[in-house]
Amino acid sequence: MKALSLAALLATLGLSGLAAANPAALYQQQCQSCHGDNRMGAMAPALLPQSLERLKPAEILDTIRHGRAATQMPAFAGRLADADIQALAQYLKTPPEQQARWSEADMAASRVVYADPASLPAKPRYRADPRNLFVVVEAGDHHVSVLDGDKLVPIARFASRFALHGGPKFSPDGRFVYFASRDGWVTQYDLYTLQNVAEIRVGLNTRNVAVSGDGRWVLAGNTLPETLVLLDANGLKPVKTLPVRDAAGKVSRVSAVYDAAPRRSFIVALKDVPELWEISYDPKAAKVYPGLVHDYKMGEGLAVDSFLAPRVTPLELVLDDFFFDPAYRHVIGASREGRAQVINLDIRRKVAELPLDGMPHLGSGITFETNGHRYLATPNLASGRVTVIDLDSWQRVKDIPTLGPGFFLRSHENTPYAWVDAMMGPKKDTLAIIDKRSLEVVKTLTPRPGKTTAHVEFTRDGRYALVSVMENPGELVVLDAVTFRELKSLPMAKPIGKYNVFNKVNRSEGTSH
Repeated sequence: MKALSLAALLATLGLSGLAAANPAALYQQQCQSCHGDNRMGAMAPALLPQSLERLKPAEILDTIRHGRAATQMPAFAGRLADADIQALAQYLKTPPEQQARWSEADMAASRVVYADPASLPAKPRYRADPRNLFVVVEAGDHHVSVLDGDKLVPIARFASRFALHGGPKFSPDGRFVYFASRDGWVTQYDLYTLQNVAEIRVGLNTRNVAVSGDGRWVLAGNTLPETLVLLDANGLKPVKTLPVRDAAGKVSRVSAVYDAAPRRSFIVALKDVPELWEISYDPKAAKVYPGLVHDYKMGEGLAVDSFLAPRVTPLELVLDDFFFDPAYRHVIGASREGRAQVINLDIRRKVAELPLDGMPHLGSGITFETNGHRYLATPNLASGRVTVIDLDSWQRVKDIPTLGPGFFLRSHENTPYAWVDAMMGPKKDTLAIIDKRSLEVVKTLTPRPGKTTAHVEFTRDGRYALVSVMENPGELVVLDAVTFRELKSLPMAKPIGKYNVFNKVNRSEGTSH
């Protein structure tokens, strides 16, 4: 698809009577040296529609006009006419004239090693408990803070790549944390020495990354180009690139990549093809039978080695989001159309339909046990409710009304409560607290009236809950998880998420994996 003509751009913007310059020429004159040829990114982020899709038009205009603090992005207000700025902003939301590409050679050339992993010290260079650190992603100015989870004070803050996405992932020992940015950069950061170890650009638009349960591999899922990229976790050296396409050759973007450590495999959902992929990183994995077989245990048909190769499960629908049961035998997945299914990964087929309409956000689900049953609970992006599913019968137990559509649901093994936001609706400033025993809302909190408040994470013992006020400037509010009393607040630049090392590496039932 070609970029819009100048006349079309101006008409779209209601500026047909104004004399704006050619936006493509403006880009070459003002932006190309930092943002790269064909808008693919260089020392500054990529300016492709996929990279900018979550930014509101007003945010793009504001950035062009006023620049970005603490970066080399200048302010163009006063240097360019406002009509030119508006035309340039619209131009950035259209596909480039030439199809953007990113090859294995581009990937290898982008890799930077900041510290030799073999030379890193064996112990942390600070007194804080390395397993009770928090990693806080601050989207307001593209930084990451590291907090001491006992004293609840920052011990480091560093610049990140543009628009980190998908949540950071940790090595099994909690030493390294891996970040993925929307414009394709993967970063390995050492939480012992508080420094970057390596970076590599695996694509032009990346969905998220997963770290293998043995700590050996990082798998990145891309939406542009449509690939999976396997990296050596120790230094991010590229190992293998897998084109994402079905047997008929139809390409697909990657919707999500997660590690299923008990299975020693990665699970991949595809955005454009109704398939679920399992990629084993067990060198002794059983062979894969890609064709039709009578019984997967019988060994009939043509087999191929399954180590680091996809094992495909055909689906009835495209899964946009999914969750694992505690045994990692089943995937609970939902589509954008409001359908949900349970897929058994061993027999590679659907075993149940789930009564989850609307738009359940399963990637933010939790599990818990009460009254002798194990339950899954998920918020809903389209309606104000938390749905509770019995994991034995796959039946809906209850819809718990909340104050509006929510994005994050969080809990901890040491608390009887689950906390859910309503950030997708008008009550974006309020949290509902659900008693996991009675399945009732027992408390609502509005820490900062009028400000978007969401994403709760607990200290490793579950004693304190950290809540994000997702504004710029914003803050982290620390609350007592029993009394719900506010204890302190830390200033932050739009903290969109915080992640406790212990809870993540131990796969706490109250947080996403």
